[in-house]
Parts: sequence; C-alpha cells; structure tokens
Amino acid sequence: MAKIYWAGQSCFEIEVSNSKDHSATIVIDPYDEKTGPKLPNLSADILLVTHDHHDHNNIKGVKGELFVIQGPGEYEVKGVFVQGIPSFHDDVQGKERGMNTIYVMEAEDIRFCHLGDLGQKELTDEQLEKIDGVDVLMIPVGGEYTIDSSSAQKIISQIEPKIVIPMHYDDVSKFLKTMGKPSIAAVEKLVLKESTMPKEGAMEIVVLQP
Repeated sequence: MAKIYWAGQSCFEIEVSNSKDHSATIVIDPYDEKTGPKLPNLSADILLVTHDHHDHNNIKGVKGELFVIQGPGEYEVKGVFVQGIPSFHDDVQGKERGMNTIYVMEAEDIRFCHLGDLGQKELTDEQLEKIDGVDVLMIPVGGEYTIDSSSAQKIISQIEPKIVIPMHYDDVSKFLKTMGKPSIAAVEKLVLKESTMPKEGAMEIVVLQP
C-alpha cells in the first residue's frame, strides 16, 4: 500500500508499506523559505533531489536518518528501488537551465515516476525505456520554468501512466481543461494498492491539495 501527500511546488511525501513488517517514507524536492509557503514538518528514510535549486534541494528541512539521492543512478534502500534518469531542465539540451533528474521508484508492486522540473517537450526513446510501466506519474504543468499543459499532455501520452498527479503550478485549471477534465475536486492524500489501480487505458487524474 502507498500513501501520497503533496506539500506544494514539486515536493511529495510517499509512504509505502506492506502492512506487516516493512515500511519506508520517501520525500522528493523539499523547498526552502524563499519559495513562499513554509515547508511542512517532514521526515523520511529516502530523500530525492531532482536538481540543485533552492525550491527543490532543502535537505536540511527534512528530518530522519536520510539516504539522499541527488542524481542519476540505481539504488535500493529499505525495499524501495530508485532509478535516477538524466534529463534537461529546458528544451535546448540544458543550455539555459541545466540538468534535471527524473526518478522512477518501485515499492509494493507500484511504480512511481517524478519528472522534477522537466523542460523537454518530449521524452527520448532511452528515457521512455527506463520509465516504462509507470503506475503513478507526478508531472509539472505550470510552464515558465517547466513544461506547460500542452507539453505535459504529450508526455503523458508517451508514458501512458494509470494515474497522473499535476505539480509545479499556480493554477491547475488550464491543465485540466487541456486534458478534457475541467473540474476535479482536490483531495488531501491518495491511497493506493496495486490491486485497486485503474485498468489499462483508464487513466485517472488526481489533484492533491497541499
């Protein structure tokens, strides 16, 4: 089972457990006070940083005995498999804003993908091969420093996840309209079990409230 909470911006807390003898908490992209909202009290076993900007790399803001991952590679921590995949923060091969790491996480038979501040308008075949089979996709949709709604729609169609969670936006309505879902009520958390995932081809969009 997994529980996903959104802390705003690109910051998520994911709790995974098999309800018997194993559990782990993952925090992704904690932001600092310059970003605006105050980071909530977070503690984790695994901390992922997609790139080294102040609104994504506040490692000191998260409590716990952290295993910190800040780039590409393969890792296994507390029963969670993590793969960092190199990508670009812009659509000009990183010349404007540098590199970004996409993370794919697998735990309790669920595959999660966090795209970070992706700026590419489409993913490469090599990236897609590593992302393949994702159940839950966390994708930026706000434009400006990341992809916008129309690019997000294209990347979602490339990945074909079962559940999409938008992030890194001021207003989610444009993305929802682009996706043909003009109104979706925000929820506090998303609880997932492998057995209750949407069927193939029945993608769901979930809007979380920070």
